[in-house]
Amino acid sequence: MLFHLRNLVSMGEVELSCRAYVKMYLHACLFPRCSINGLLLSSSSSTGGAVCVTDCVPLLHSHLSLAPITQLALTQVDVWCSQTQQRIVGYYQANACASDSSPTPCALKIADKITEQFESAVLLMLDGNKMSPDYRVPPIVMYERKDSRWILKDKHTIMLRQWEETRAIAGQMLESGDHLLLVDFDSHLDDITKDWTNQKLNSKIEELSSPVNGNI
Repeated sequence: MLFHLRNLVSMGEVELSCRAYVKMYLHACLFPRCSINGLLLSSSSSTGGAVCVTDCVPLLHSHLSLAPITQLALTQVDVWCSQTQQRIVGYYQANACASDSSPTPCALKIADKITEQFESAVLLMLDGNKMSPDYRVPPIVMYERKDSRWILKDKHTIMLRQWEETRAIAGQMLESGDHLLLVDFDSHLDDITKDWTNQKLNSKIEELSSPVNGNI
């Protein structure tokens, strides 16, 4: 199943991979009483204005507005992306208040910074009211930058392939405690032996997703 059915990714559209969604979901579930944020990555060059989000890097679960930590994280992720043929294409955030899915000044500021390097960058907010594993549609609200302002993106231009399977994988991993494997940049700063690129978690998602859709 392709949520918001489109056969091809064309100009202005955003496609979100299973891996990217599951990691964002688990990040929010790991810190349910905190605001959390992270960066959206693409491993393929975007053409025609389309953005394919293939992965994400969970950043912080405290002090989201603390500029020095954010800048340090952005710099390290950017270096890692250049080494792994990826690029930063957007930003995600979940607010501590489940009923509030509006971008904060911090979210807008970081998203603006990303657009300086990638003009088609997207801003994705997780809707805490719709984070239940049983919810039938992706709990995301996406924004795009037009005329120096961030506006709601047409939901019909946002795609999540194999949504039912992706939702099931996210729920299964949460139930089995795999969300505890997730390491955000905050946790890495507390213990630098922890891997903020989350290779172990990526392998687990790939293991679960490959039987249903052949890729992540």
